[in-house]
Amino acid sequence: MIRLYVPHDLAPGAQLTLDEGQSRYLSAVMRQTVGDTLAVFNGRDGEWRASVATVGKRAVTLTALSCARPQDVGPDLDLVIALVKRGRLETIIEKAAELGARRVRLVTTERTNADHIRVERLRAIAMEAAEQTGRLDVPQIAEPVKLDRLLADWDVTRRLLFCDEAGDAPTVLEAVTTPGPWAILIGPEGGFSPGERDRLRALPYAAAATLGPRILRADTAAISALTLWQAAVGDWR
Repeated sequence: MIRLYVPHDLAPGAQLTLDEGQSRYLSAVMRQTVGDTLAVFNGRDGEWRASVATVGKRAVTLTALSCARPQDVGPDLDLVIALVKRGRLETIIEKAAELGARRVRLVTTERTNADHIRVERLRAIAMEAAEQTGRLDVPQIAEPVKLDRLLADWDVTRRLLFCDEAGDAPTVLEAVTTPGPWAILIGPEGGFSPGERDRLRALPYAAAATLGPRILRADTAAISALTLWQAAVGDWR
C-alpha cells in the first residue's frame, strides 16, 4: 500500500490537502483516483487509512478514515556524521532512516572535504525512506555545525559511540552494552585529526570503538555502526 508522510493532524474525517509533489506523485505516477485508499502518518498520531477525496490539477485531497496503527517510537539514537560528498551523504541519510536513527546531526571537522549540501534535499530523502520502510516518524536532519561546537553543547546524559579508525579500540558490540540515549559519530573520509581524536577519547561520556581491521568509507562505516548498535541494544533484539 502507498504510504505518505503528511504534516496534518489525523482524526476521523480530517481533510488532508497534499503538496504539489505528493499530489503529482499520486495522480500522475501512481494513477490514484477518487475512492482509492492509502496509508498516511505524521509522526504523532500513528498510521491512518485515508481515501482520495479529490484529484485536481494542482492538488490532491485525502480524507482520513481510521487509525490502523498506534504511534510508537524507535530507539533514542542519533547519527552524527561528518560531511562527505553529496552522493554518499544522501545514501547515509537514506540508510539511517531505514536503520532506525531518530536524528541525523551533520558536523564539519578539520578534515571535512564535501560538496555544498542542501539540507532540505536530505530531509526529503529521509521522509521518502520513512514512507517506504514502514516507520511512523521521520528522522530529524539538523543543520551542520562544527564538531567543536557540537561537543561544547553536548548533553552528557547521551553516550557517544566514537568510531575510531585507529584500530586499537574494542568492537562496537563490546563498547555498547547498555541501552539509553546514544549517538554514533562517524568521521570524514580523511579521518579525524590527532587533536580531535585525543579530545574525543578524553570525553567521559564517549566510548571509542573499532569497525574491524579494514578502513571503511563513511557510508559503509555509518551503515555498519548503526547495524551493530541495533543488534546490541536497539530494537532488533
